[in-house]
Amino acid sequence: MCAAEPWQKAEISGPMKSFVIQKPDVAAALIKKAKHPVLIVGHEAVEAENDINFIDYIVKIAKAGKIPIIASGKSFSEIRKFTSALLMPIVEAANRLIDPNWSGADGLGHHDLALFIAIPYYVEWLILSGIKHFSSVKTISLDRFYQPHASWSFPNLTVKDWVKNLNDLIKALEEGLKNVDV
Repeated sequence: MCAAEPWQKAEISGPMKSFVIQKPDVAAALIKKAKHPVLIVGHEAVEAENDINFIDYIVKIAKAGKIPIIASGKSFSEIRKFTSALLMPIVEAANRLIDPNWSGADGLGHHDLALFIAIPYYVEWLILSGIKHFSSVKTISLDRFYQPHASWSFPNLTVKDWVKNLNDLIKALEEGLKNVDV
């Protein structure tokens, strides 16, 4: 495991920290290995910096990985222009992930892997901590800052490197699904 420091310095995550995703292929392999993943998108997807359209990346990841989306706030209405999504507050989505009797975002059963993106850092920190301590759901943070409570997380990245990682993840998912018999 490669060492990484949380972006939020004053918080102590405890002895168990997330694995650092150095190559996006690792995230693609984890998504492909999961039985029923879900992508949870916060409102920051529509408040992106540097004129980057993150809704486009999110839709591509969901379509390439065949992953249902749960979105909150303004992100929901933007994502719905391109693909289906479930509108739900992020905290409620996290509570449902912990519930083993929840039928899932698409009604096909409990999710074993949850991907998080575009959520304020401190909110995602708390949500991932709750999921880590109270469920068996594995989590991946696709945001550009290291989240120690996730099962796997990108390290702290520049915007340029983050966009490159998202493109590489999409490419790996698209290529991987072509090689998988459905």
